Amino acid sequence: MNSTPLAGSTAVVTGAGRGFGRAIATALVGAGARVVGVARTRAALDQVRESLDPFDTGAFVPFAADATDPNVTGLVLDEYRPNLLVLNAGVSPLSRPLHHHTWETFSAPWHVDVKQAFHWTREALLTPLAPGSLVVALSSGAAVMGSPISGGYAGAKATVRFVMEYAADESERGGLGIRFTAVLPQLTPATELGERAVAAYAARAGVDVETFLKERGPGSPRSGWARRSSPWRRIRRRRARPPCSPPPDSSQYPDEPRLDHASAPLPHSPSPPTPAV
Repeated sequence: MNSTPLAGSTAVVTGAGRGFGRAIATALVGAGARVVGVARTRAALDQVRESLDPFDTGAFVPFAADATDPNVTGLVLDEYRPNLLVLNAGVSPLSRPLHHHTWETFSAPWHVDVKQAFHWTREALLTPLAPGSLVVALSSGAAVMGSPISGGYAGAKATVRFVMEYAADESERGGLGIRFTAVLPQLTPATELGERAVAAYAARAGVDVETFLKERGPGSPRSGWARRSSPWRRIRRRRARPPCSPPPDSSQYPDEPRLDHASAPLPHSPSPPTPAV
């Protein structure tokens, strides 16, 4: 078995100084890829380089810059021509309920997570990257389940997912052969961002972190805690099904009256009076 399946390839990872980005960079270097790590903090990148490439062989190349800057995007792709682009950079949202956010704190993920995904994806299509290249964006399980104490984070991550879908369609239409995909990691205390979020949700539920994680269930956003402590989701599901529109399997709701839309008369509304001639 080949222990370095990515030998000879180049990867660019944004947000490589910590969390998922650092872990992804570590895995890619271990698989033989040369990794260009982009992050704002040079000191964090230097720590990653010292860990992954202590003899400075070029296995990890630190690139200290703002991943949301479109000039940076163009410079990096022009110079390194990666086969793999991992879009991980993002802001840590404030863990506050909706009414405790300002517009600036609420919209912060749009100005970082979405902005960097847009610029790098656009440049990958325009350059373009070589056929067979892969662009991976880190969305979030919050894109599906929501995140009621993270401001605009869930909506931003949902948009990142859509950006990948739109880019994949443009690649296919243009015959570029570039693959685009999004991954949706679940809430985990394994990263700095996730640790803060888990603590905030545990406090909101009135339980300690250990209890929160146990009741929530590993990797299961719909289990335990999610069902019990998120009544707004149940309300949303009920509102999504108007009473006059039975579900396809109406046996699930045996007491609900059925309405045949094809034959049911429209509600009576009086005709307007005929004007006098």
